[in-house]
Amino acid sequence: MHRINTSIVARSLAYMMVSGVFLYLFNNYLVYWQELPGTFDLFSHYGYFGLEPLSNQLNDHQIFQAWTQLIVYLMTLSLGVAYSALTPDRSMEDDSIRFAQLAAYIIRFSFWWVFLVGFADMVISFLRVENFLEFWVGETLTQQLGRPIFRGTYVHYPLIVLSLVIAFRFKNVNFSWLALMVVLSEFLIVITRFVFSYEQAYMGDLVRFWYAALFLFASAHTLVEEGHVRVDVLYAGFGRRKKAWFDSIGSAFFGIPLCWVILMQGMGGRGNSINSPLLSFEVSQSGYGMYVKYLMAAFLIVYSVSMMIQFVSYLLFNISQLSGSKNIEDQPSYKELVNAEKVS
Repeated sequence: MHRINTSIVARSLAYMMVSGVFLYLFNNYLVYWQELPGTFDLFSHYGYFGLEPLSNQLNDHQIFQAWTQLIVYLMTLSLGVAYSALTPDRSMEDDSIRFAQLAAYIIRFSFWWVFLVGFADMVISFLRVENFLEFWVGETLTQQLGRPIFRGTYVHYPLIVLSLVIAFRFKNVNFSWLALMVVLSEFLIVITRFVFSYEQAYMGDLVRFWYAALFLFASAHTLVEEGHVRVDVLYAGFGRRKKAWFDSIGSAFFGIPLCWVILMQGMGGRGNSINSPLLSFEVSQSGYGMYVKYLMAAFLIVYSVSMMIQFVSYLLFNISQLSGSKNIEDQPSYKELVNAEKVS
């Protein structure tokens, strides 16, 4: 009975954490993109939790919208608890693998949209800087493609949606391909600069775009493969049980909170470091460069969300190991469990 209760509680908290991060992103979209009031303004309107009252009070329609948002959020969070309670026979290892697969899908999706958007925007920038774009698409569309909001809305966003489908269809993504693209892009700059004396701003933008994605997107994948650098003063000599305790504490009190700090600091207001570039379709000031600078702010969202889900998966696995009745030394490691699921 104790083990079942531990499993239900741990799985409920895991589902609430994962659904909570997606609700936070959705609420951010509703508040700053769609101008809905949001739960924070609702609490401020009534002075809940010691918040200062709003300078402009919400009207009846806005209050109704805010209450609707809050109720939907609470219902969504409760679904995870209900699912955990209704499936007591489902193990924590099963849900741990499910969360790891979700994080992997987010990374695959991000890989594809970075590749497609980077390549498409590079082509448009090349044609535009060399005055070929008007020949292919006409004067009006050429002018529109010179506007960041138009290029983002009608070129970047459709490719991002397409990447959702591609990531679902192709499940084997190797980050060595992204590293290879970074190397080839930099090699192209070297050749064109020193051999043909030709260089444009979009070429450097492409390298930075792909390199930033490689650095941030591969973090969750590396966590699964246990490839992150550790300062092994004590940890390397621990047994499996001690390692599980340290990994659980690290995930719960350092990894997950850090991801929340990044999201809340970057998306806590309209002018914050993530929201501001995304809302304004911010571009670099380097002349005819690529129009993808605003998307690089979204890399932090991908990093935080994928790492948080991976930490939740890692924590759930270690709780299962610690609360299980079997000898932990005889059980497969997290890496072995996830990789076995990939093979099957």
